[in-house]
Amino acid sequence: MNLQAVSLNPRSLLRHGLRYFLGALLIALFLLHVRGDIRLPLLQQFDHLIYDLQLNLTAPRTVDRRIVIADIDEYSLSKLGHWPWRRDVLARILDRLFEDYGVRVVGFDISFPEAFDPSARRLLDELARGRLRDDPAFLAVRRELAPQLDSDRRFAESMEGRAVVLGHIFRTRVQRNEPREIGRLPPPLRQLDKTTLKRLGVPRPEGYTGNLPVLVEAAGRGGFFDNPLVDEDGIFRRVPLLQVYRGKLYESLTIAMLRAAYRIPADQVQLQIVPYNERRHHGVYALEQVRVGKFRIPVDNRSAALVPYRGPEHSFPYVSMADIHDGSAPRELLKGAFVLVGTSAPGLRDLRFVPLQKRGYPGVEVHANLLSGMLDGRIKAHPQYLIAYEFLLVLMLGAILLLALPRLSPLAATLLTLGLLALVIGASHLAWTRYDMVLPLASPLVLVLLMLILHVTIGFFVETRGKRQLAHLFGQYVPPELVDEMSEDPEDYSVEPESRELTVLFSDIRNFTSMSEGMSPTELAELINGFLTPMTEIIHRHRGTIDKYMGDAIMAFWGAPLPDDRHARHALEAAFAMIRELDAINERFAARGWPRIAIGIGLNTGEMNVGNMGSAFRMAYTVMGDEVNLGSRLEGLTKVYGISIIVGERTRRAVDDWLYRELDQVRVKGKARPVRIFEPLGPAAEVPSALKSELRQFHQALEAYRRQDWDSAEVALFNLSQTNPDSVLYRLYLDRIAWFRSHPPPEDWDGIFSHSTK
Repeated sequence: MNLQAVSLNPRSLLRHGLRYFLGALLIALFLLHVRGDIRLPLLQQFDHLIYDLQLNLTAPRTVDRRIVIADIDEYSLSKLGHWPWRRDVLARILDRLFEDYGVRVVGFDISFPEAFDPSARRLLDELARGRLRDDPAFLAVRRELAPQLDSDRRFAESMEGRAVVLGHIFRTRVQRNEPREIGRLPPPLRQLDKTTLKRLGVPRPEGYTGNLPVLVEAAGRGGFFDNPLVDEDGIFRRVPLLQVYRGKLYESLTIAMLRAAYRIPADQVQLQIVPYNERRHHGVYALEQVRVGKFRIPVDNRSAALVPYRGPEHSFPYVSMADIHDGSAPRELLKGAFVLVGTSAPGLRDLRFVPLQKRGYPGVEVHANLLSGMLDGRIKAHPQYLIAYEFLLVLMLGAILLLALPRLSPLAATLLTLGLLALVIGASHLAWTRYDMVLPLASPLVLVLLMLILHVTIGFFVETRGKRQLAHLFGQYVPPELVDEMSEDPEDYSVEPESRELTVLFSDIRNFTSMSEGMSPTELAELINGFLTPMTEIIHRHRGTIDKYMGDAIMAFWGAPLPDDRHARHALEAAFAMIRELDAINERFAARGWPRIAIGIGLNTGEMNVGNMGSAFRMAYTVMGDEVNLGSRLEGLTKVYGISIIVGERTRRAVDDWLYRELDQVRVKGKARPVRIFEPLGPAAEVPSALKSELRQFHQALEAYRRQDWDSAEVALFNLSQTNPDSVLYRLYLDRIAWFRSHPPPEDWDGIFSHSTK
C-alpha cells in the first residue's frame, strides 16, 4: 500500500473513515438487537416472513388420515339443531365414536362451562318444593322427566372409562367485573416447587374458563386450547404446550390427547431445563424440550412449539357430526383415529391466521397439525442457545464485510456479498431439512445487504442524471411527488411505447357549447381555468397522469409511467372526488353569475399502448387502443342514461368491494363486441340500505327486461320511477319496453342495445 499517496489524499481517508464508522455502528446496532437490548420491528417481521417462506416451500401438503376433525358444520346444525346441542346428543355421538367406530381418542376444541338447561330442572324443583309437593301425578312425571333433563349427567356417563379430553381456556387478563374462574380445571400434571417455578418462563394466566365439574370428574383429563403467544402480526406460528396456574402445571389439548391415546401417566411428562448463561432469560436456565413418554417435543423457553403445518386448510379429513350421530360416517376413516371436535359452521367457526394461509384457517386444524408433528417427530427446534450462534454469525459477517468491501471493486464486492448470502441461506436450509432446526436468518441477511448498500452509497453519493431526465420527461404529465418517487430508480422508466394494463378517464362538461355562446372570451377562459385547475389537482392527488385537455374535456390515465397495482381504484376514487368538487366549483361560478355546470365521466380498464407517440414535429406521452376508445364512449353514454359516472366491466372487477348498478349491455358505436356498463355507487359498506334496496329492485327489473317479461319489468320500473321521478334511467327503460311491445325483438334476443352515436 502506498502510504504517501494515502496521506496526500485526505478526502480518501475521510471517505473510508466514514465508511468504517458507519459500518461499525450498523454492526453494533444488529448485535444489540440479537442480544435483546433493543428491538428492531422490521427485522422481527422479516424473520417471520422468512420462516413462513421456508414452511411454505417444505410443507408436505398431504392429508394425514390418522387425525380426523369431527365437524360441527352447517349440515350438522340443520340435522341436530342450533348450537349448543343437548348434552345427550353429544353423549350419543361419543358412544358412536367409541363403540361403533373404535376411535383411539377424542379431544374437544370446545369447553362446556355451564349446565345445558338448568332453568327447566330448576322450575321442576321449585314446584316439587312448593304447591305440588304432595301431588303424586306431578311427582311421577318429575321422576320420569328428571333423567331426560339432566343431559349433562348423561354426557358425563358417556366419558367415563374412555379416552376423552376436554378443552378449556386460560385467560391471560381478567377484567375487574369478570369472574376469575369459571367451571373447573382438570387435574394438573403436577404441583411445581419454587425452584422450578423460578426457572420456568411459561405463560402464567390470571384466570380460566373450564368445564362443568360433573364432566371434569367423568373425563378425568383435559387440556387448554388457547394461545397467549401469538406473534405480533397475529399469525399462529407457535403454540404453548404448558401453562402454570396457581403454581400448578397444566398441559395443552394436544399433549393431553397424546397421553390419553398412549396411556402415558403424568409423571412421564418431563421438562428438559438446561443452564443458559444469559441474564435476560429467567435466571440462568432455559426450557428446551418436553418429553411425553417416548415422544420428544422441542420447545422454546416459554414452552412454545413451532406448529409443523402440513399444508393449507383441510390437511386432515373432516367428518360431519350429524353423520357420526346417525352412524353413516365412514368406518374405515374413523377406526383407530385421533378425533378432534371442532366447528366450520358460519358464526361458530374458530378462524386463525397461519403461515400457509393468511385468510381464515380453522383453529381446530392448528391442534391437528401440532398433534401430527408430535406423532411424526417433525416439530422444528429453535433452542435458546441459537442466540449465541446468531450473535457470533452477525459479528463475523460484519467484520468480514467491514474490512473487505472498501478494498474491492463493485463487481468483487457484489460477488462477495452474494457468496456470503448463499452460504448463510444454504446452512439454514440444511439445518431445516436435515436436522429440523430453525436457524435465524433475518439479521445476518439484512446486515450483509445493508453493508453492501452502505458501501455503494458512500462510493456513489451523487445525484444521477436520471432524476433530471425524469423531471424533464414526465414533469408536465404527473405530479411532482410521483416524479420524486420515480427518481429513486430512473432506469425503470421510459417513454418508449409499451403495452400495459391501465385505467383511462374521460370527463366532459355537459352542453358546454350552448353554455359558452353567451360568454366573452375572457370569461370563457376564466371559467375553463376555474374548472380544469381543481380537477387536475384531484387527478394528481390520486396518482393520475394527465394525458391532455380537449377544450372543456379532460383525458387522464392511471398505471403509467409509475406502475400502480391499484390503478382502477385510484381512478374511481378520483372520479368520485371530481363529482364532489363540482358543488364547490358551482358555488364559485354562481357568485360570478356564471351558469351551473355538470359533467359526465367514463372509466375503463384494460390493455393499452402507452408511451411517447406523435410525429417528427411533436411528440406526446399518451395512451391509445380499443380500451381507450371504449372509455371515451362510456363518457358519452352518461348523457343517455342520466348518470354522472359510467365504468366498464374490468374496472368493476378490479374494485370489487364497491357497489355498482348494472346499467345495460350495449354495443357502442364503432365496436362489434358487446360490453356491460355500470354506475359505481360507492364502497359497499358505505352505501345506504335504502339505495341497496332500490338497486336490488332495479336489477330484478333488468333481469325481467332481458327475459322479455315486459309486464314484470314495467311494473318494477314504474314503481321505481314513482319514488325517483327525475330518473332518466327508469324513463329510458320504460320507453324501450313501450317500443318493444309494438316492435317485439326476436326470440333469441340477447338483451344487448346498440348505440349509434358517440
